[in-house]
Amino acid sequence: MTFPSDRAGAADASASPVERAFRLLRYIADGGSTANLSDVARQINVNRVTVMRLLESLKSAGLIEAVPSGGAHRLGLPFLTLAASALGSADLTSRARQTLPALVAQTGLSAFLAVLEGTELIYLLCETPDTPLVTRIRVGSRIPAHRATPGLAMLATLDAPALADLYAHHPPANADHRPDWDTLNVALARVRENGCAWSFSGLEAGIDSCAAAVIDSRGNVLAAVSVAGPNTAFANDDSLRAKVEAGVKSAAGELSRSSL
Repeated sequence: MTFPSDRAGAADASASPVERAFRLLRYIADGGSTANLSDVARQINVNRVTVMRLLESLKSAGLIEAVPSGGAHRLGLPFLTLAASALGSADLTSRARQTLPALVAQTGLSAFLAVLEGTELIYLLCETPDTPLVTRIRVGSRIPAHRATPGLAMLATLDAPALADLYAHHPPANADHRPDWDTLNVALARVRENGCAWSFSGLEAGIDSCAAAVIDSRGNVLAAVSVAGPNTAFANDDSLRAKVEAGVKSAAGELSRSSL
């Protein structure tokens, strides 16, 4: 994303510090690399020294964080948490805020709404029962999409070319976050067959999870609804798995229909 000015190639001296910071945040959110500061300066129309100062300020505030592989940045958890709160007034999240509590009451487990950002999964909403939270997932948590049921549920809506294109344009920065394609394809085939994704201690030891995708009338995946809880709860109740799967599919379907 580039930001035009009255003089091509000239830094916009009239912009306020807040506007410059917002330009940089938008650039990073759109997938822009900060590895080359001169290129960033040109893209957002500020000078290189200002880019350096903005990066340090935003990093100190927790709004961005360095990518583990080094040389670039991404949006930080505090920023994503703030954005998730702001999205609470948006249509989908507003409806999900009414749907998730009913899912918690039905299953007695934690319920989540998550979206894809490139090949990463971001949790936007979380509703929990009146029991201690057993999962580390919080609003704003971000993880590789293929490692969690909401991500698998959403990735399963893509055909092979679309999936390859997604990973080509949004390759995981960390080599450890890249999927094994054979394993992923088997998992996605299972999700397509079942209409939902299941994980048994896949992301967190002792935590089982089920998720289904929310899809609009044009077939675009919008989000995923998931339920997670201790595997002991499933072991102690033979009917819980069926109850969770039915509840997750129903909630995702309800949100899908309301997005027509």
